[in-house]
Amino acid sequence: MHVDSLLSHAPKTEELLRASVISGSGGKVLAAEQSDSDTSSGQPRTATLLVKCPDQKGVVASLAQLLYGFGCNIVSSDQFSEVEANMFYQRIQFDYSDIIVGPGNTAILERGVQEVANKYTMEWQISYSNRLKRVAVLVSKLDHCLYDLLIRRDSRELNCEIPVVISNHPDLEGVAQKFNIPFRHLPLKPRDPESKAAQEAQIEAILEEMDIDLIVLARYMQIFSPDFCEKHWQHTINIHHSFLPAFEGAKPYHRAHDRGVKVIGATAHYATSNLDCGPIIDQGVTRVSHRDAVGDMVRKGRDLERVVLARAVRWHLEDRIIVHDNKTVVFED
Repeated sequence: MHVDSLLSHAPKTEELLRASVISGSGGKVLAAEQSDSDTSSGQPRTATLLVKCPDQKGVVASLAQLLYGFGCNIVSSDQFSEVEANMFYQRIQFDYSDIIVGPGNTAILERGVQEVANKYTMEWQISYSNRLKRVAVLVSKLDHCLYDLLIRRDSRELNCEIPVVISNHPDLEGVAQKFNIPFRHLPLKPRDPESKAAQEAQIEAILEEMDIDLIVLARYMQIFSPDFCEKHWQHTINIHHSFLPAFEGAKPYHRAHDRGVKVIGATAHYATSNLDCGPIIDQGVTRVSHRDAVGDMVRKGRDLERVVLARAVRWHLEDRIIVHDNKTVVFED
């Protein structure tokens, strides 16, 4: 069958432009389009669309026809069909500089995406590259992951804004100051539920004040309440210093040494209320031997923690991750 014939079954763009309200749910705009013009400086406007739905015929054709009908150009596309679960996942990056409704009217395009989503029982999210995601980094006393993230941010390896570093200890304020980033010290009283609740409320206020899109727990050694996790887990990345599911919880290097393991690792995952059991984004391992003391394992492990956390953060910032049933589909670059 000819491609034009296949695409003719997708929703007509003219019909979408006339629609004022689209019913259904499942759509999410992660980073809204900004009014400042990238095209005026010669830079293309790009967006990334992530979708997941039951695997079925017509999904790819419908999305392609929708974007083509709006005057958008697909610059990259990746997809995965999970046969056992009958699920389909796709990441589409597209240039909307010449969108027929004007680059400032992307809400009309989003209504069109929702109409396609209604047809295919699809969950979707879209973000626009001219609006950098804003990241809050939470730390305790260890500085290796914080330094690494801030250096990568300054070198534009991580394309984001980091407007705040939050900590339950004052120790790393100097690190934040070196990078001219505000530091918020929110102390906790040991084993005091009221202090814990008050501190979480302060964190919530900062997240709202700073318009934060992503929370990074860069060896933040506190456990959030179930309510906090339920609200934020889809945009909270934690680095755990073991190859999960092995050695969940505290002192994994000590327990790995006691067990006599030959490989240690690090795991970046979304932080759910189930401690160290959230969807895994990335992992790394390195070999150890009987000659390695706990201190050696810690040193080797910190190298892994830096790299694994940075990679997971970058993939999230670039909208390369789709979560389904406590697992992730990662469209690596």
